Amino acid sequence: MDSIIESRITIKPLHPRFVAEVTGIDLTVPVPREDFRVIWAAFNEHQVLVFRDQHFDDASQIAFSRHFGELETMIAHPGNDWNPGHISVMTNLGKDGNVLPPDHPSMLHRARNEDWHSDSSFKPVAALASLLAARIVPPAGGNTEFASARAAWADLPAERKAALEGLTALHRMTLRDADKDKGYKDEDKKRHVVTHPLVRANPVNGRKALYVGAHAQEIVGMPQEAGARLIDELTAYCTQAQYVYSHPWRDGDAVLWDNRCTLHRATPFDATTYKRRLHRTTIAGKSPDSAFATLPGA
Repeated sequence: MDSIIESRITIKPLHPRFVAEVTGIDLTVPVPREDFRVIWAAFNEHQVLVFRDQHFDDASQIAFSRHFGELETMIAHPGNDWNPGHISVMTNLGKDGNVLPPDHPSMLHRARNEDWHSDSSFKPVAALASLLAARIVPPAGGNTEFASARAAWADLPAERKAALEGLTALHRMTLRDADKDKGYKDEDKKRHVVTHPLVRANPVNGRKALYVGAHAQEIVGMPQEAGARLIDELTAYCTQAQYVYSHPWRDGDAVLWDNRCTLHRATPFDATTYKRRLHRTTIAGKSPDSAFATLPGA
C-alpha cells in the first residue's frame, strides 16, 4: 500500500479496505482551506483518519472539529458529570486524577462503549463524524476498534442488498436493557427514539453502507424479535475480522471517523492500574434532504 502525496500532506492507507494515516499537518493551529480540502476528500474516501503528534487542548480540538460543521452538545450523563458540553471525556479518572473504582457510575456507564455502535444514531439528525484525541494512554490495551459497514455492504450479494434496501431501523439512546440503564435521565431515554434507513449512501461519492450497531434495535414493520435478530446478524457481519481495524493509541494520536458508515467500540485495559484519558468532539450531521455534496462551509 503506497503512500499518496497531496501537497505537503501524506496519506498512507493502514488497512486494505479503509483507514488512512495523515501526516504533514498540525491540526492544533488554523488549517488552510486547501489543506482541509485534502482532509475532507480523504475522510470521504477512507472513513477513518489517524493523525499523529496532535497535542490538542479542548479549544484547539473544538476549533478544528468546527471545520466539518456544527458540533453536538453531549447529553448529560455520568461520563461528563451530568454537565453537557462539546467535549466528552473518555476516562477512568476522577476529578482528583485518581483511578475510579470499577463500580463507580461513570465506569459502569462507559462500559457501554464496548458495544459496536455509531455515535448519536439515536438523534433525528445523526452524527457526521467524531474526533477522539489522546491525552493519556495506557501502556497496554485500550485500543479503539473500527469496522467498515461500507466495505461489508459492498461484499453482500445483489439479492441480499435488494432485500435490505428500503428497510427502516428504529434507534434508541439506551441499549436493550433500558430498565437497567441509569446513565441517562428518563426524559432523555423517552425522547431519543428515532428511525433511520437501514442502508445509507454518502452523498459525496454515492457509496452505500449498512447503518446498524447497538442503538439500532428494531425494524419498522417487522415483529420486534425478528427485527432485532436481523440487526444483530448484520452488525456481526459488519464486524468480521476482514472489516475491522484496531487502533493502538499513542501519545498525541487523534482519530477522526465517519459515523455514517463506520462502527466503533472501546476495548478493555487494566483500568484499575493504568490511567487513560481521551477527549471526543462530535460533528452533527445534516438532515437527509439537505445538500451535502460540497465541502463543509463552502
